[in-house]
Amino acid sequence: MRLVQLAELLDTQLKGDAKEKMVSRVSSVRDADAESVVFAEDPIVLAHALKSAAVAVIVSYKLSVDLPETSTVVLIAKQPKLAFARAAKLLRPQVEAAGVHETAIVDGSALLGRRLTVEAYAVVGKGAKLGDGSFIGAGAVIGEGVIIGQNCRIYPRVVLYPGVELGDNVIVHAGAVLGGDGFGYVRDEETGEYLQFPQQGRLVIEDGVEIGANTTIDRGALEETRIARGVKIDNLVHIGHNVTVERDVVIAAQTGISGSSTIRAQAIVGGQVGIGDHAEVGEKVILGSGSGVLTHKKVKGAGVVFWGRPARPLKQYLKELATLAKLARKD
Repeated sequence: MRLVQLAELLDTQLKGDAKEKMVSRVSSVRDADAESVVFAEDPIVLAHALKSAAVAVIVSYKLSVDLPETSTVVLIAKQPKLAFARAAKLLRPQVEAAGVHETAIVDGSALLGRRLTVEAYAVVGKGAKLGDGSFIGAGAVIGEGVIIGQNCRIYPRVVLYPGVELGDNVIVHAGAVLGGDGFGYVRDEETGEYLQFPQQGRLVIEDGVEIGANTTIDRGALEETRIARGVKIDNLVHIGHNVTVERDVVIAAQTGISGSSTIRAQAIVGGQVGIGDHAEVGEKVILGSGSGVLTHKKVKGAGVVFWGRPARPLKQYLKELATLAKLARKD
Protein backbone atom coordinates (compact mmCIF):
# COMPACT_ATOMS: atom_id res chain seq x y z
CA MET A 1 0.00 0.00 0.00
CA ARG A 2 1.19 3.53 -0.72
CA LEU A 3 2.08 5.41 2.46
CA VAL A 4 -0.01 8.40 1.38
CA GLN A 5 -3.04 6.11 1.07
CA LEU A 6 -2.46 4.66 4.54
CA ALA A 7 -2.23 8.16 6.03
CA GLU A 8 -5.58 9.04 4.47
CA LEU A 9 -7.27 5.87 5.68
CA LEU A 10 -5.99 6.50 9.22
CA ASP A 11 -7.09 10.15 9.09
CA THR A 12 -3.61 11.25 10.15
CA GLN A 13 -1.63 14.37 9.29
CA LEU A 14 1.39 13.53 7.17
CA LYS A 15 4.75 15.20 7.75
CA GLY A 16 7.70 14.49 5.43
CA ASP A 17 8.24 13.28 1.90
CA ALA A 18 5.93 10.30 1.36
CA LYS A 19 5.96 10.34 -2.45
CA GLU A 20 6.32 6.88 -3.97
CA LYS A 21 6.95 5.34 -0.55
CA MET A 22 5.28 2.04 0.20
CA VAL A 23 4.30 0.32 3.46
CA SER A 24 3.50 -3.36 3.85
CA ARG A 25 3.41 -4.09 7.57
CA VAL A 26 3.54 -2.79 11.13
CA SER A 27 6.38 -3.77 13.44
CA SER A 28 8.29 -2.94 16.59
CA VAL A 29 10.97 -0.29 16.32
CA ARG A 30 13.65 -2.95 16.77
CA ASP A 31 12.39 -5.14 13.92
CA ALA A 32 11.45 -2.36 11.49
CA ASP A 33 12.47 -2.47 7.85
CA ALA A 34 12.07 -0.11 4.90
CA GLU A 35 8.35 -0.93 4.51
CA SER A 36 7.41 -0.91 8.19
CA VAL A 37 5.32 1.57 10.11
CA VAL A 38 5.94 1.90 13.88
CA PHE A 39 4.47 4.07 16.64
CA ALA A 40 5.85 6.10 19.53
CA GLU A 41 4.10 7.47 22.60
CA ASP A 42 7.08 8.98 24.44
CA PRO A 43 10.24 10.92 23.44
CA ILE A 44 12.65 8.04 24.13
CA VAL A 45 10.83 5.59 21.85
CA LEU A 46 10.41 8.34 19.25
CA ALA A 47 14.16 8.98 19.16
CA HIS A 48 14.81 5.29 18.51
CA ALA A 49 12.00 5.13 15.92
CA LEU A 50 13.42 8.03 13.92
CA LYS A 51 16.81 6.28 13.78
CA SER A 52 15.32 2.95 12.75
CA ALA A 53 14.77 1.62 9.23
CA ALA A 54 11.02 2.28 9.45
CA VAL A 55 9.46 4.21 6.58
CA ALA A 56 7.03 5.97 8.94
CA VAL A 57 6.29 6.51 12.61
CA ILE A 58 2.90 7.33 14.13
CA VAL A 59 3.04 9.95 16.89
CA SER A 60 0.72 12.21 18.88
CA TYR A 61 0.28 15.92 18.19
CA LYS A 62 2.26 16.69 21.35
CA LEU A 63 5.29 14.66 20.26
CA SER A 64 5.22 16.16 16.76
CA VAL A 65 5.94 19.72 17.95
CA ASP A 66 9.76 19.54 18.20
CA LEU A 67 10.68 16.88 15.69
CA PRO A 68 14.32 16.84 14.51
CA GLU A 69 15.24 16.72 10.82
CA THR A 70 14.64 13.21 9.61
CA SER A 71 13.99 11.22 6.46
CA THR A 72 11.37 9.15 8.30
CA VAL A 73 7.82 10.15 7.46
CA VAL A 74 5.73 11.10 10.49
CA LEU A 75 2.01 10.37 10.76
CA ILE A 76 0.39 12.57 13.41
CA ALA A 77 -2.65 11.02 15.12
CA LYS A 78 -4.92 11.84 18.04
CA GLN A 79 -4.44 8.32 19.39
CA PRO A 80 -1.18 6.85 18.04
CA LYS A 81 -1.60 3.36 19.47
CA LEU A 82 -5.15 3.10 18.09
CA ALA A 83 -3.99 4.35 14.68
CA PHE A 84 -1.20 1.74 14.76
CA ALA A 85 -3.73 -1.04 15.49
CA ARG A 86 -5.89 0.16 12.62
CA ALA A 87 -2.85 0.21 10.34
CA ALA A 88 -2.14 -3.42 11.29
CA LYS A 89 -5.64 -4.40 10.26
CA LEU A 90 -5.42 -2.49 6.96
CA LEU A 91 -2.06 -4.02 6.09
CA ARG A 92 -2.91 -7.59 7.08
CA PRO A 93 -2.67 -9.86 4.02
CA GLN A 94 -6.02 -11.06 2.73
CA VAL A 95 -6.44 -14.83 2.96
CA GLU A 96 -7.84 -16.34 -0.22
CA ALA A 97 -10.89 -18.55 0.13
CA ALA A 98 -10.00 -22.24 -0.23
CA GLY A 99 -13.51 -23.65 -0.59
CA VAL A 100 -14.71 -26.80 1.16
CA HIS A 101 -12.04 -29.42 1.90
CA GLU A 102 -12.76 -32.89 0.57
CA THR A 103 -12.72 -34.39 4.07
CA ALA A 104 -15.18 -31.88 5.53
CA ILE A 105 -18.71 -33.15 6.20
CA VAL A 106 -21.31 -30.60 5.10
CA ASP A 107 -25.00 -31.46 5.29
CA GLY A 108 -26.80 -31.00 2.00
CA SER A 109 -29.33 -28.63 3.58
CA ALA A 110 -26.67 -26.20 4.86
CA LEU A 111 -26.61 -22.80 3.14
CA LEU A 112 -23.08 -21.82 2.18
CA GLY A 113 -22.13 -18.26 1.26
CA ARG A 114 -19.51 -17.14 -1.23
CA ARG A 115 -15.72 -17.04 -0.70
CA LEU A 116 -15.83 -19.63 2.09
CA THR A 117 -13.13 -21.80 3.58
CA VAL A 118 -14.13 -25.00 5.35
CA GLU A 119 -11.00 -26.86 6.40
CA ALA A 120 -10.27 -30.55 6.83
CA TYR A 121 -12.62 -32.69 8.96
CA ALA A 122 -14.90 -29.81 9.89
CA VAL A 123 -18.58 -30.72 10.28
CA VAL A 124 -21.44 -28.45 9.22
CA GLY A 125 -24.84 -29.63 10.41
CA LYS A 126 -28.31 -29.68 8.98
CA GLY A 127 -29.76 -26.26 8.10
CA ALA A 128 -26.68 -24.31 9.19
CA LYS A 129 -26.00 -21.00 7.43
CA LEU A 130 -22.47 -19.77 6.73
CA GLY A 131 -22.07 -16.16 5.61
CA ASP A 132 -19.90 -14.82 2.80
CA GLY A 133 -16.17 -14.75 3.42
CA SER A 134 -16.23 -16.83 6.58
CA PHE A 135 -13.57 -19.35 7.62
CA ILE A 136 -14.23 -22.63 9.41
CA GLY A 137 -11.08 -24.23 10.83
CA ALA A 138 -10.06 -27.88 10.85
CA GLY A 139 -12.14 -30.14 13.05
CA ALA A 140 -14.66 -27.45 13.98
CA VAL A 141 -18.25 -28.58 14.56
CA ILE A 142 -21.08 -26.30 13.42
CA GLY A 143 -24.32 -27.66 14.84
CA GLU A 144 -27.75 -27.96 13.32
CA GLY A 145 -29.34 -24.63 12.45
CA VAL A 146 -26.35 -22.54 13.56
CA ILE A 147 -26.14 -19.15 11.86
CA ILE A 148 -22.73 -17.62 11.12
CA GLY A 149 -22.53 -14.12 9.62
CA GLN A 150 -20.14 -12.66 7.10
CA ASN A 151 -16.34 -12.61 7.46
CA CYS A 152 -16.27 -14.68 10.64
CA ARG A 153 -13.24 -16.75 11.66
CA ILE A 154 -13.97 -20.00 13.48
CA TYR A 155 -10.64 -21.55 14.45
CA PRO A 156 -9.88 -25.29 14.72
CA ARG A 157 -11.88 -27.51 17.06
CA VAL A 158 -14.44 -24.88 17.99
CA VAL A 159 -17.87 -26.36 18.78
CA LEU A 160 -21.04 -24.36 18.09
CA TYR A 161 -24.10 -26.13 19.49
CA PRO A 162 -27.54 -25.86 17.86
CA GLY A 163 -29.19 -22.56 18.76
CA VAL A 164 -26.08 -20.42 18.31
CA GLU A 165 -26.21 -17.30 16.14
CA LEU A 166 -23.11 -15.28 15.22
CA GLY A 167 -23.20 -11.82 13.64
CA ASP A 168 -20.61 -10.47 11.20
CA ASN A 169 -16.84 -10.27 11.80
CA VAL A 170 -16.90 -12.57 14.83
CA ILE A 171 -13.69 -14.37 15.81
CA VAL A 172 -13.83 -17.58 17.85
CA HIS A 173 -10.46 -19.03 18.83
CA ALA A 174 -9.49 -22.69 19.02
CA GLY A 175 -11.27 -24.99 21.41
CA ALA A 176 -14.07 -22.62 22.41
CA VAL A 177 -17.47 -24.21 23.06
CA LEU A 178 -20.51 -22.02 22.48
CA GLY A 179 -24.11 -22.83 23.26
CA GLY A 180 -23.73 -25.77 25.62
CA ASP A 181 -26.31 -26.44 28.34
CA GLY A 182 -26.23 -24.16 31.35
CA PHE A 183 -25.60 -25.46 34.86
CA GLY A 184 -29.21 -25.43 35.99
CA TYR A 185 -30.79 -28.15 38.10
CA VAL A 186 -33.84 -28.59 40.32
CA ARG A 187 -33.41 -30.58 43.54
CA ASP A 188 -35.98 -33.13 44.59
CA GLU A 189 -36.41 -32.38 48.31
CA GLU A 190 -37.64 -35.89 49.03
CA THR A 191 -34.84 -37.88 47.37
CA GLY A 192 -32.05 -35.30 47.17
CA GLU A 193 -31.63 -36.00 43.47
CA TYR A 194 -31.11 -33.26 40.87
CA LEU A 195 -33.07 -32.93 37.64
CA GLN A 196 -31.87 -30.63 34.87
CA PHE A 197 -33.96 -27.51 34.40
CA PRO A 198 -34.77 -27.10 30.66
CA GLN A 199 -31.82 -25.69 28.70
CA GLN A 200 -33.46 -24.91 25.37
CA GLY A 201 -32.75 -21.23 24.76
CA ARG A 202 -30.27 -19.74 22.32
CA LEU A 203 -26.95 -17.95 22.32
CA VAL A 204 -26.58 -14.74 20.30
CA ILE A 205 -23.13 -13.32 19.56
CA GLU A 206 -23.37 -9.89 17.92
CA ASP A 207 -21.04 -8.23 15.36
CA GLY A 208 -17.34 -7.77 16.04
CA VAL A 209 -17.08 -10.01 19.10
CA GLU A 210 -13.83 -11.89 19.73
CA ILE A 211 -13.84 -15.01 21.92
CA GLY A 212 -10.62 -16.51 23.27
CA ALA A 213 -9.34 -20.07 23.16
CA ASN A 214 -11.08 -22.67 25.36
CA THR A 215 -13.72 -20.21 26.48
CA THR A 216 -17.23 -21.57 27.11
CA ILE A 217 -20.52 -19.69 26.83
CA ASP A 218 -23.82 -21.40 27.69
CA ARG A 219 -27.10 -21.01 25.85
CA GLY A 220 -30.10 -19.49 27.61
CA ALA A 221 -32.29 -21.77 29.70
CA LEU A 222 -35.68 -20.74 28.26
CA GLU A 223 -34.72 -17.51 26.49
CA GLU A 224 -31.22 -16.36 25.48
CA THR A 225 -27.67 -15.56 26.46
CA ARG A 226 -26.46 -12.47 24.56
CA ILE A 227 -22.99 -11.10 23.95
CA ALA A 228 -23.35 -7.64 22.42
CA ARG A 229 -21.40 -5.85 19.70
CA GLY A 230 -17.68 -5.37 20.14
CA VAL A 231 -17.20 -7.46 23.30
CA LYS A 232 -13.69 -8.93 23.68
CA ILE A 233 -13.34 -12.11 25.75
CA ASP A 234 -9.98 -13.62 26.72
CA ASN A 235 -9.00 -17.30 26.93
CA LEU A 236 -10.47 -19.66 29.54
CA VAL A 237 -13.51 -17.57 30.45
CA HIS A 238 -16.84 -19.14 31.39
CA ILE A 239 -20.16 -17.35 30.89
CA GLY A 240 -23.27 -19.06 32.25
CA HIS A 241 -26.81 -19.23 30.91
CA ASN A 242 -29.09 -16.18 30.54
CA VAL A 243 -26.16 -13.78 30.92
CA THR A 244 -26.22 -10.45 29.10
CA VAL A 245 -22.92 -8.77 28.26
CA GLU A 246 -23.51 -5.34 26.74
CA ARG A 247 -21.43 -3.62 24.04
CA ASP A 248 -17.68 -3.05 24.19
CA VAL A 249 -17.07 -4.93 27.43
CA VAL A 250 -13.60 -6.48 27.95
CA ILE A 251 -13.26 -9.69 29.99
CA ALA A 252 -9.83 -11.08 30.93
CA ALA A 253 -8.79 -14.73 31.34
CA GLN A 254 -10.11 -17.19 33.92
CA THR A 255 -13.15 -15.12 34.79
CA GLY A 256 -16.38 -16.92 35.66
CA ILE A 257 -19.79 -15.30 35.25
CA SER A 258 -22.76 -17.10 36.79
CA GLY A 259 -26.18 -17.42 35.23
CA SER A 260 -28.64 -14.54 34.77
CA SER A 261 -26.03 -11.86 35.48
CA THR A 262 -25.63 -8.64 33.49
CA ILE A 263 -22.51 -6.70 32.60
CA ARG A 264 -23.30 -3.23 31.34
CA ALA A 265 -21.65 -1.43 28.43
CA GLN A 266 -17.91 -0.66 28.43
CA ALA A 267 -17.20 -2.34 31.74
CA ILE A 268 -13.74 -3.84 32.22
CA VAL A 269 -13.48 -7.21 33.98
CA GLY A 270 -10.00 -8.27 35.11
CA GLY A 271 -8.59 -11.78 35.20
CA GLN A 272 -9.88 -14.43 37.64
CA VAL A 273 -12.94 -12.39 38.59
CA GLY A 274 -15.93 -14.30 39.96
CA ILE A 275 -19.44 -12.97 39.44
CA GLY A 276 -22.37 -14.61 41.24
CA ASP A 277 -25.74 -15.33 39.69
CA HIS A 278 -28.25 -12.50 39.13
CA ALA A 279 -25.53 -9.93 39.78
CA GLU A 280 -25.13 -6.68 37.85
CA VAL A 281 -21.91 -4.89 36.93
CA GLY A 282 -22.64 -1.29 36.00
CA GLU A 283 -21.66 0.67 32.91
CA LYS A 284 -17.92 1.49 32.72
CA VAL A 285 -17.21 -0.19 36.06
CA ILE A 286 -13.69 -1.63 36.40
CA LEU A 287 -13.36 -4.92 38.31
CA GLY A 288 -9.79 -5.57 39.40
CA SER A 289 -8.17 -8.99 38.94
CA GLY A 290 -9.29 -11.61 41.42
CA SER A 291 -12.24 -9.61 42.72
CA GLY A 292 -15.66 -11.11 43.38
CA VAL A 293 -19.24 -9.89 42.99
CA LEU A 294 -21.74 -11.64 45.23
CA THR A 295 -25.03 -13.16 44.10
CA HIS A 296 -27.74 -10.53 43.45
CA LYS A 297 -25.21 -7.77 44.13
CA LYS A 298 -25.17 -4.57 42.02
CA VAL A 299 -21.80 -2.89 41.48
CA LYS A 300 -22.21 0.59 40.00
CA GLY A 301 -20.15 3.71 39.37
CA ALA A 302 -18.84 4.65 35.93
CA GLY A 303 -15.03 4.70 35.97
CA VAL A 304 -14.83 3.41 39.55
CA VAL A 305 -12.28 0.66 40.23
CA PHE A 306 -13.55 -2.15 42.46
CA TRP A 307 -11.32 -4.73 44.13
CA GLY A 308 -11.45 -7.52 46.66
CA ARG A 309 -13.89 -10.24 47.66
CA PRO A 310 -16.56 -9.02 47.90
CA ALA A 311 -15.70 -6.23 45.47
CA ARG A 312 -15.75 -2.71 46.88
CA PRO A 313 -14.29 0.60 45.72
CA LEU A 314 -10.50 0.46 45.56
CA LYS A 315 -10.05 3.36 48.01
CA GLN A 316 -12.14 1.55 50.63
CA TYR A 317 -10.39 -1.75 49.94
CA LEU A 318 -6.93 -0.22 50.45
CA LYS A 319 -8.06 1.45 53.70
CA GLU A 320 -9.26 -1.91 55.00
CA LEU A 321 -5.96 -3.55 54.08
CA ALA A 322 -4.04 -0.79 55.88
CA THR A 323 -6.22 -1.20 58.98
CA LEU A 324 -5.68 -4.97 59.00
CA ALA A 325 -1.94 -4.45 58.65
CA LYS A 326 -1.93 -2.11 61.68
CA LEU A 327 -3.88 -4.62 63.74
CA ALA A 328 -1.48 -7.38 62.75
CA ARG A 329 1.51 -5.28 63.86
CA LYS A 330 -0.07 -4.77 67.29
CA ASP A 331 0.00 -8.52 67.85
